[in-house]
Amino acid sequence: MRALLVALLLCALTPSLAQEPAPAPATPPGPGSTVYNIEIIVFRASSALGGPEDWGAEAGARNIAGEESASGVAQVGHFVAVLPSSAWQLSELENRLRASGLYVPVAHAAWSQTASSWGTRAGFTMQKLGIEVPGLAGSIFLERGQWLHLGMALTYAMASPPQGLGAAPDTPFTLNESRRVRFYERNYFDHPAFGVIAMVSPAQGTRPPGR
Repeated sequence: MRALLVALLLCALTPSLAQEPAPAPATPPGPGSTVYNIEIIVFRASSALGGPEDWGAEAGARNIAGEESASGVAQVGHFVAVLPSSAWQLSELENRLRASGLYVPVAHAAWSQTASSWGTRAGFTMQKLGIEVPGLAGSIFLERGQWLHLGMALTYAMASPPQGLGAAPDTPFTLNESRRVRFYERNYFDHPAFGVIAMVSPAQGTRPPGR
């Protein structure tokens, strides 16, 4: 149900044409050769959209979509810069989330980086990305194998979790997921207590904000 509600908000915006990142060449490119822009909105549910679960057992769970075989020399992504709010492309979506009354945006950030090799899970912390939200910790990683994948390992300990989840104050909720992404496609990383909407675009030739 919660995924459906967010999907409706995503579809309410003018759909963008997702472009498929080209497969990786046989010889891995040198560090820093391709720069990507990543933009995320972290939000929490204002009320429970799922039932009580064993929240202590979810910490080790991981959802990896589109597994690939690692090949070539492993490389670690390079952080380039935090992007100003004037370059954000998901501001309208953030406004829609807030106006829905069902979700509360808690963080919005964008940055540029190169990709790490597939399987390294080498990412950047919330603090590195300029996100300072009490109780929110973890990292976000961009990997390149044959295809481009965006992943995250986040925990969010809320002082007042949504009622109905059966969670005590400061219970750490975990979101540990990786999936294949396409340029300009809005991706929803789902959790009963909080979620992330993310978009990856090429740093060169990025469309104007809101497009």
